[in-house]
Amino acid sequence: MKLLQYWMDGKTRLGVKTARGVVDVAEAARKAPSAGAPLTLREAIEGGDSAVAALGKLLSAAGDAVPALDESSLRLAPCVADPQKIVCVGLNYRKHAEETNAAIPAYPILFNKFNNALAAHGEDVPLPAESREVDYEAELAIVIGKRARNVSAEQALDYVFGYCNANDLSARDLQMRTAQWMLGKTCDKFAPIGPYLVTADEIPDPNALPIACTVNGERRQCSNTADMIFRCDEIVSYVSRHMTLEPGDVILTGTPEGVVLGYPPERRVYLQDGDVVTVEIEGLGALTNRMIDEPRVGQ
Repeated sequence: MKLLQYWMDGKTRLGVKTARGVVDVAEAARKAPSAGAPLTLREAIEGGDSAVAALGKLLSAAGDAVPALDESSLRLAPCVADPQKIVCVGLNYRKHAEETNAAIPAYPILFNKFNNALAAHGEDVPLPAESREVDYEAELAIVIGKRARNVSAEQALDYVFGYCNANDLSARDLQMRTAQWMLGKTCDKFAPIGPYLVTADEIPDPNALPIACTVNGERRQCSNTADMIFRCDEIVSYVSRHMTLEPGDVILTGTPEGVVLGYPPERRVYLQDGDVVTVEIEGLGALTNRMIDEPRVGQ
């Protein structure tokens, strides 16, 4: 099932992408009340498989009584709006590590973003006035569905609610100022995710998904999650051994080769005002955002 959130009258509403278009869940519940059907994304995530099953029954019961909405007419919200944690994995694709002349890590390299970095499909992303080197990074995001602490790799994917596209935007000049990457990673709207949160049952193997990124229609990244150094199950297990993962937490799993940082210095052209970046992963749709200049202080 493909879930999404969109804005209406200043509030977010839960929708489901169907063959007819987007069905508003609250409107479906009004037409055909269904016990246990979640009305918010948070309720869906925390309810897990039973909540998703209830959503399916609700949509079937409502049928054509609920008009489908044209997705292109909606102002989408981030497909996960309130994660307690946004955990990111660096240098997790072998060819990306090689292109940046970095050693293959022995353990997952973890860093974080905060909720201020979240952005939706179709939302403009401000290029920080303090940076001249903003880079794109197509990534698969894992969304946790059940509290996970000390889970094994064999069981780890049982704790996943679903997956979505993500763009781990990175201000390289800010990122490299110090040994800690955070400053260049969690600028406002530097973690676009979406457009959909796709439930795990639709993605049987997250470790074998084509992943791509285009800038203004030009293909920059083209790889497969099979190139990950640490697989999705290994990542969830590893993180859970060091902190408790909660429903709704988001894990960005790393980016493949093809980022600007991987080019020779004389060929590096970082993102500019007006550039349109699209991240696409098989089964998850396409996430598109336009970059816009942030006004400088005093302007």
